[in-house]
Amino acid sequence: MQPFTYTRPTSAAEAVAAHSRAGADARYIAGGTSLYDMMKLDIDRPRHLIDVTSIRGLDRIDTSGDQLRFEALAPMSAVAADRTLQSDYPLLAESLWKAASQQLRNMATVGGNLLQRTRCLYFRNGTGNPSAVGTFPCNKREPGSGCAAIGGIDRGQAVLGTSDACTAVSPGDWPVALVAMDASLELLGPTGSRTLPVADLYRLPGTTPHLEFTLQPGEMIIAIVVPKSRAGRASTYHKIRDRESYAFALASAAVALEMDGDRVGRARIALGGVATRPWRATAAEQSLVGQPLTPETALAAGRAALSGATPGNYNRFKIELGARTVADALQIAAGRNV
Repeated sequence: MQPFTYTRPTSAAEAVAAHSRAGADARYIAGGTSLYDMMKLDIDRPRHLIDVTSIRGLDRIDTSGDQLRFEALAPMSAVAADRTLQSDYPLLAESLWKAASQQLRNMATVGGNLLQRTRCLYFRNGTGNPSAVGTFPCNKREPGSGCAAIGGIDRGQAVLGTSDACTAVSPGDWPVALVAMDASLELLGPTGSRTLPVADLYRLPGTTPHLEFTLQPGEMIIAIVVPKSRAGRASTYHKIRDRESYAFALASAAVALEMDGDRVGRARIALGGVATRPWRATAAEQSLVGQPLTPETALAAGRAALSGATPGNYNRFKIELGARTVADALQIAAGRNV
């Protein structure tokens, strides 16, 4: 880990100004649970850290109005424990409770969580130098070096949104639930404020997998805003993984339903663990409208959600697993329609 300098601003505007002065090698840091990992692995090499944890008021949670508002520094554990979320938006609370360990949830922030990077073993263990002994080429680490996961050990890789340059899975749980609920971000940068849908924060890998987010240089996340919806109560975040705790998803589904009697009026479905970014399954949503929610229609929606999946050598199982994860999530959410 290379030496770095350190600034601790007391306002968001001061933080953005510090980033502008420091330039491209500066990074914002809050809980640090992801950035420090990247620094220790020599993936990220910041020369200047801007510690935003002293900014007062940037950790508030407000569920009193016509929207849910989570300031960026709110701890994951505090948002997950919010009573409004637990009763009226269980998919949001569950996506946080099922992420990481309790210790990490106490440290990590809901804003920082949106920017965590993939756990692809080649990304985390490679150098981008294909000639180096014992290391692997990775286009995320070194653009143009190649992708060792393609044709390699790809059990954990994505089957949706992949390209010839990258198949790395988007790692988050919280972003998947936010995408399902049409959440947006309030951002502050050197050119001012703007609003961005959470779904538009994430890039597909295409030919430039090293470009993962659409944030402009120096922009920081100020808040996450979720429109209130009656679909929130009939919702769930269903996560399938190799072990019950502290593991990333092999497949996950965030589902929220608005029922019209015994038929689906509207469905919201987003997938995790199977795609290169949080994946909104619009074809699956549309297939359910006007239909009774039965095991058969739920599984058909799950299969629609994985339509177009492209498996590699060892991850074909994710197609069926993903479809059944969606189907199970739909049944769980429907059971909460009270």
